[in-house]
Amino acid sequence: MTPDLIVLADTVHTLDHDATSPVQAVAVSAGVITAVGDRDDAAAWRSHGTRVLDLGGATLSPGLVDCHIHPVFGLDLTVGCDLSAADSLEEVRSLLRAEASTDSGWLRAWGLNPNAFGPTPLHRDALDDVSNGKPALIRLFDGHSALANSKALEIAGVHGRREFDQTAEVVCDAQGTPTGMLLEAAAMELVQRHIPQESFDQRKSRLAALLNGFARSGLTGGHIMDHSKESAELFAALEADGDLPLRLRSAPWCMPGTGEADWELLARTVGTGGRRWSVEAIKLFVDGTVDNGTAWLHEPDLYGESTAPFWPRPEEYTAAVHFFASRGIPTATHAIGDAGVKHVLDAFGSLPSDTLRRAVHRIEHIETVPDDLVERFRTAGVVASMQPTHCTHYSLADHSDNWSTRLGPVRADRAWRCRDLRDAGVTLGIGSDWPIAPYEPLPIMADARLRRRSGHPDQAPIAPKQALTALQVLEGYTSHAARAAGLWDVSGSISVGKRADFTAFELDPLTAEPDALGASSVVATIVDGEIQAIMDRLG
Repeated sequence: MTPDLIVLADTVHTLDHDATSPVQAVAVSAGVITAVGDRDDAAAWRSHGTRVLDLGGATLSPGLVDCHIHPVFGLDLTVGCDLSAADSLEEVRSLLRAEASTDSGWLRAWGLNPNAFGPTPLHRDALDDVSNGKPALIRLFDGHSALANSKALEIAGVHGRREFDQTAEVVCDAQGTPTGMLLEAAAMELVQRHIPQESFDQRKSRLAALLNGFARSGLTGGHIMDHSKESAELFAALEADGDLPLRLRSAPWCMPGTGEADWELLARTVGTGGRRWSVEAIKLFVDGTVDNGTAWLHEPDLYGESTAPFWPRPEEYTAAVHFFASRGIPTATHAIGDAGVKHVLDAFGSLPSDTLRRAVHRIEHIETVPDDLVERFRTAGVVASMQPTHCTHYSLADHSDNWSTRLGPVRADRAWRCRDLRDAGVTLGIGSDWPIAPYEPLPIMADARLRRRSGHPDQAPIAPKQALTALQVLEGYTSHAARAAGLWDVSGSISVGKRADFTAFELDPLTAEPDALGASSVVATIVDGEIQAIMDRLG
């Protein structure tokens, strides 16, 4: 077959362990790889009408896939002022004062790191005098909590504690008065529903810009850990205007308080989609986050919190897992604390082996676990999906950060055990959890090797023995990402017959120093053999 495209590069990392000789040329026809070889081979493949993209000294790899993102959900989380870089309460308040001076009806902000408050508890008092008379809702960086001011609580009619199907909380003081802290989705929705919403066209425009940013950063795919009717409508509308710039694989949420009739409706969505997006799994939660005290730990945190599962009756979570697994539907479960991870592994361990093999099942985040649970991942055949920058952006080597302080030194020393899981033979997919952390893959790849923020050599590494090798990091975005989605037969390596999805790097990700890699550029992004992003000098 005459190739539509030939891609040349001095260095090609195929991630195909069966490859026997170096590759410098890849031929593509109708979005599929049809040949691999050297530059001499490419000359024989070429015919009239074949486009040749010569990347010169760049390095080509299979396309990078972020294993955990929230592009549509993230549109709601990234409204207003970005507080993610604020490292003190006064800086937070200064940014909010400036935001409050705009014409918007509500004061909105996102990315708030509780470390900025130091020992001061998060309270609506910090917002009331900087809000310029507006209702305010500030999303914390974890995506599982928010801080509302007094006016927002009044508008929402929130005057005390509430009961929820899931483990969510309107935090109140000793007198039963709300502090402004809202933990988990059900509590935040009490206020969120009163905020004026953007139009569909506004959200479509913002989503298009975001997805193009993903492609420019080197991403050729993403595993979306949420889905809704609006998500489907937005993706369909963008595809009506032209192909999406990357492949998107979504997983709608299965929440507490639901039963088999609800699960059947979710199951019917699996397999629906468009040209480059589809619903392929179900997302569940067994806990929240360490930082807001809603993780599920065997022993309480410093404040006596993080002892309850997200499903008040965790046996119902197990029943949901059995329901989807018995139908061959993949699942991805948010589990951060040691008790939460253990319960998920127990749930999969209770499945018949033939049922467990019918689909790929994953655990997302896995922030602190003891040795015995690391080994159980391998024996259960469960995929680990982790985000290295949750460690490097939000915790510190000296354990003075909120996450580590809450856990104490023993559990904090078990931080994000990426290397131990890989060394145990576990499939490890890597992602960002955008907008919880930035999505650009090159700094994430660097952080995973350094166990500190790339470009900050003054910072001490966090649990440095958990650093991944350069190859393990690249695999986490390519071959292991494909296995985490059950797609190794069609993607994840540069092999004949697989999808023509490629990322080209300015620096070789296997030989460049991590700090240099984190600061370097992506040369080109190709999906289905079609160039989605390319440096100007190559265009």
